[in-house]
Amino acid sequence: MVGITQPTPKEHVNAHGVWDLFRNMGKMTVFSLCLLLCADLLDLAVGYLTVTIEPLPPVVVGETVTLKCNFKTDGRLREIVWYRVTDGGTIKQKIFTYDAMFNTNYSHMEDYRRREDLVYQSTVRLPEVRISDNGPYECHVGIYDRATREKVVLASGNVFLTVMSPPNNISVVAENTPAPFSRYQAQNFTLLCTAKGGKPAPSVYFKRDGELIEVISYTMPTASEAGTGSANFRGARPLISRDLDETKLQRSLSLLDPEGRLSRLHTESPQHYHSQGQQASEPSPATEVIPETVVSREFPRWVHSTDPLYYFSHTHVPQSDGSVVVQARLTWTLNPQLDNDALFSCEVKHPALSMPMQTEVTLAAPKGPKLFMTPTRAKVGDTVRITVQGFQNEVFPEPLFTWTRVGGRLLDGSTEREGRELILERVPAELNGSMYRCTAQNPLGSTDTHTRLIVFENPSMMKNTQNPNNEACHLEIVGLAWMTLILTVTAGLT
Repeated sequence: MVGITQPTPKEHVNAHGVWDLFRNMGKMTVFSLCLLLCADLLDLAVGYLTVTIEPLPPVVVGETVTLKCNFKTDGRLREIVWYRVTDGGTIKQKIFTYDAMFNTNYSHMEDYRRREDLVYQSTVRLPEVRISDNGPYECHVGIYDRATREKVVLASGNVFLTVMSPPNNISVVAENTPAPFSRYQAQNFTLLCTAKGGKPAPSVYFKRDGELIEVISYTMPTASEAGTGSANFRGARPLISRDLDETKLQRSLSLLDPEGRLSRLHTESPQHYHSQGQQASEPSPATEVIPETVVSREFPRWVHSTDPLYYFSHTHVPQSDGSVVVQARLTWTLNPQLDNDALFSCEVKHPALSMPMQTEVTLAAPKGPKLFMTPTRAKVGDTVRITVQGFQNEVFPEPLFTWTRVGGRLLDGSTEREGRELILERVPAELNGSMYRCTAQNPLGSTDTHTRLIVFENPSMMKNTQNPNNEACHLEIVGLAWMTLILTVTAGLT
């Protein structure tokens, strides 16, 4: 132990009050004294440096972002460097540097990609941000070491830039089209809404005639499950008062398997009733048989449901640019009587949008396709094309076109042909007056349109076929004339 004496009034007292500390503590070890003196000298040599970055709210593609790096120090500034961190933090790419020694700043990006601007030493502005700018950024600040004046003391801060992108395209199509219309068998119908370009993934929902559709969510089956036709439903909505009609109740119960869970998504089978309401047959687990009277709008009672069951599923497909493609499906048992002319809309909500995006379609059965024939005046040997030019109304979903010849087979020997166009190559004269039928149908209904083929004589073909005969006749006439001349001369000489 070493005794510490109190200093006299003439003795020097350091600025940090070391002797005051000694006076209060009384005695202390030499080791403790050395620690205090070293800490004091180190503080005087190094100083202090702190770096903080203000957090950034999510920004939308195309906006301007300012990255501000706040630092405090009593040392001499050496440089400020901004990094963009990629690959989970394994790669740090310099994007901007401020050199305090020469009071210069420069970008580390290529000239054609340079978009960074230095606002004030530690502040960088990114105009018109892109999805690719999303991610973490770091600001590194360096000051000179007071002791050596050669070493640089560093401190850093980080911030995450979240870039949002609204969907740039939405569309609605009908899956599994074109498809035929069946008046005998009910069909499942699916609308597919696709939203592209959103980041993060947008929310998608359907409306019918402006009203939000209450749906039953289910999970899309995997490849193995698709082979067995099974789907895993996450739940079903509870029955409400107007659903408690006995036929609708049986319809709802038919969706449940023996364990009370929702079964695979198939067209439900309704009950068939006689005029007195007695059950005629047991329901089939797969399809529904609608009687011929569907054409005259006489549906089984359950088909008149004003609250059909809609099933909803969606999938997210990540893209290489960071956006997500969302595909939403709405499936239900189609009722041509109730669903014809129904307006369905797909709406997309996204935090980068001030109001939802929307696209809509109106379900409609085809009516009266317009047919166009070329050439308009067909001759024997021409190639005739009969094409569907349009309809008397807008048709959705896409119709299926089937061509037949009334009372016979088509020119190639087939009974029917599908497509928007029927091609008859090198039509013979025998097809003159033949009638062709175009059947346009979609799951909501079908319609037939007829056109008659008129074939005119082809003069060029007639000329080619008649020239050999004319030449033979001409030779015969010449021969007879010569023979007559010879006989006359012979008779005169004799």
